[in-house]
Amino acid sequence: MKPKIFAYYLPQYHPFPENDEWWGKGFTEWTNVVKARKLFPGHYQPRIPADLGFYDLRVPEVRQAQAQLAREAGVDCFCYWHYWFNGHKMMERPFEEVVKSGKPDFPFCLSWANHSWYAKTWNKDIPDRLLIEQTYGGEEEYTAHFNDLLEAFRDKRYMRIDGKLVFGIYDAFGFPDIRNFMTVWNRLAKEHGLGGFHFFGQAYKKHQIKELQEMDFDTVLIDYTFLRQSANRWFSWLLLKLHLAPQIMSYPDYIDTYLNNYPDLPGVAPQIISSWDHTPRSGMRGSLFVRNTPKRFGDFVDRLLKKLSTHRNATPFVMIKSWNEWGEGNYLEPDQKYGKEYIQELRKAIDNH
Repeated sequence: MKPKIFAYYLPQYHPFPENDEWWGKGFTEWTNVVKARKLFPGHYQPRIPADLGFYDLRVPEVRQAQAQLAREAGVDCFCYWHYWFNGHKMMERPFEEVVKSGKPDFPFCLSWANHSWYAKTWNKDIPDRLLIEQTYGGEEEYTAHFNDLLEAFRDKRYMRIDGKLVFGIYDAFGFPDIRNFMTVWNRLAKEHGLGGFHFFGQAYKKHQIKELQEMDFDTVLIDYTFLRQSANRWFSWLLLKLHLAPQIMSYPDYIDTYLNNYPDLPGVAPQIISSWDHTPRSGMRGSLFVRNTPKRFGDFVDRLLKKLSTHRNATPFVMIKSWNEWGEGNYLEPDQKYGKEYIQELRKAIDNH
């Protein structure tokens, strides 16, 4: 059976009080996007959106247009990043309006970005400034968290696998009480007639696959973005340390590394990217891919789906990072250089299988 195509969805594109306090009135992800500059010849910056413009996710028509583009691309589900800090919510408005309005009529799930937020100084001698800390309050707080999302869990659009609600946890290794959290949520889901949860976590190294499975994750997403084979990485690393250039990585090398290292194991799924460029946020201290194009991304998806079709162990879904992470350069939405080419190449690769 062909795996479904999921895409992470960043709900950051609207003002909210914490960003106003930390970064200035009206700050959104677009603030970093528009100030980005070329750091070397051929560097693709700034990246300017095309069809949807510099949108505001408080606008229902924007969310509807995104869903239509996702259908064109062959994406089956938006996986919204979810922000909950022991009862304190952030960036919740777009998703809550999707739930309450019933629009767009497009499948969704959630992944909890359960990590503390820091204002990075990018200076080893000056510590990063803590903005908000991720803490865990035990069963009472886990129950409040579940109840806050109960309306979404009951929504017919919420993605399920084998009757279970799909829910991601970004930082499993930084969550000391994770097994208890998952036990509580599975119990609460069954008490409300929801059938339990299909939890997924993220592995960045091979040994983490087994560790996550031992935590009882149903699916482990494998992200090999920074697992590279090219010798050029050492020269790039040196330039980065000297502040002469960002860390430059080869997208074709990433593709080959990913496909050569992806295992045929039960309970694993790919997490892949179309591109990467962190320099709008971090400048010369960032990292980015070069030689990445819509055609190369489409070929990557085609090769990956072909590889998965030969595996003995079924893969429930492929996670694309991301639908709209413009500040990190990983997005599928149209921009002024490529238009809809990423969407078209993805669709073509999916239709080949």
